Amino acid sequence: MANATDSHRAVESSAQQSSVVMKCQDLCKSYSEAGSQLDVLKGINLTVRRGEKIAIVGVSGSGKSTLLNMLGGLDIATTGQVIVRDRSFGDMSESEIARWRNIHLGFVYQFHHLLGEFSALENVAMPLLIGGAKKREAYDRSKQILTDVGLLERLDHKPSALSGGERQRVAIARALVTQPSCVLMDEPTGNLDPDTAEKVLALLLRLNVDLGISIIVVTHDQDIARKMDRVLVLEHGVLSDVSA
Repeated sequence: MANATDSHRAVESSAQQSSVVMKCQDLCKSYSEAGSQLDVLKGINLTVRRGEKIAIVGVSGSGKSTLLNMLGGLDIATTGQVIVRDRSFGDMSESEIARWRNIHLGFVYQFHHLLGEFSALENVAMPLLIGGAKKREAYDRSKQILTDVGLLERLDHKPSALSGGERQRVAIARALVTQPSCVLMDEPTGNLDPDTAEKVLALLLRLNVDLGISIIVVTHDQDIARKMDRVLVLEHGVLSDVSA
C-alpha cells in the first residue's frame, strides 16, 4: 500500500510531466554531401517546460537554425524524435504536423515574413483563420494582441507603412495570437537597431510572464541570452547547458 510520501511524489511527478510542453530525444540530423555524410546534430536531448525561457547560442553554421526548424516540425529528424504536448512529429502525417504546429507553436524570425498585401490585423489573424476560427473571433483576438504589443493605432496599416520595430511587433503578435505552448525565435532582434531591439526584448519578456508561453530563442545577442532562464550552446552537433 502506498504511503503519503509515495502519493506526494506521484502527484509531484505528474505535475512536472504535465508542465512539459516540448522535448526532443536523441535527435540527430545528417546530410549527404559530395559522397560523404555530414552530421549536423548528434543526439540532442532537450526538455522545455511551461513558461521557460531558453537561449540557444553558437557560432554561425553550428546548426542552430536547423535545430529550431526540427523543433518546429519544419524539418524531419534523421533519427530521434521531437514531442510537442505529448505527440511525436514522427507519428504524424504532414497535415497533422501542420495542424499541431498551428495550435501549439509560434514562430518569429529575424525578418518578419509578413504578407505585404495584407494589413497588420489581417496578418495576425491568419493563423486563427487557417485553424478554422470565425472571422469575427479571429479579428477580435488579433486586435487584442496587437493592442498588447502597442499597435492599436496601426491595425489597418500594411507592412510597407510600418517601421522595422513595428513590423517585428506584428510578427510577434502573429506568433502569440493562438496562445501557443511555445514560441520559437530565430534572431528576432537581429535586424533591428539597438534601441528598438531592447524594446522588442522587453516586450517578449513581459508577454512570457503574462501569458506563460515558453520561449526558445536562437541568438548571437548576449543581452538576450543573459535574460533567459537557461543558455544552451550548440557546438560540433552537441547541445550543452552552460547556465550553471
